[in-house]
Amino acid sequence: MATINSTTQAIAHGRYIRGSVSKVRRVLDQIRGRSYRDALIMLEFMPYRSTGPITKVLRSAVANAENNLGLDPATLVVSQASADMGPSMKRFRPRAQGRAYAIKKQTCHISIGVAAPSA
Repeated sequence: MATINSTTQAIAHGRYIRGSVSKVRRVLDQIRGRSYRDALIMLEFMPYRSTGPITKVLRSAVANAENNLGLDPATLVVSQASADMGPSMKRFRPRAQGRAYAIKKQTCHISIGVAAPSA
């Protein structure tokens, strides 16, 4: 889904991504404000599991900008990158003496916006 603001910004969302919000935010903080090519190179060489879903959402945002707004991907900049908490899946693990240990598998929603740099 593409949302277009008046500042010619294309946004893509990744919903219900498995992983904690804090681990996704530490990667998004690194790519915010960088060019599309620099962000892709950084994501490729970062040692985190969350870079896979973030790369997919970033490529989707650039595709939205290219197809819906007619912008050149080589000039795009990551103008917005945020992660919000999604619902937690609750699971239980059996423990000693009939007890149950709760496990919360966290999900998050990733939003990335790209825009042409302002002159």
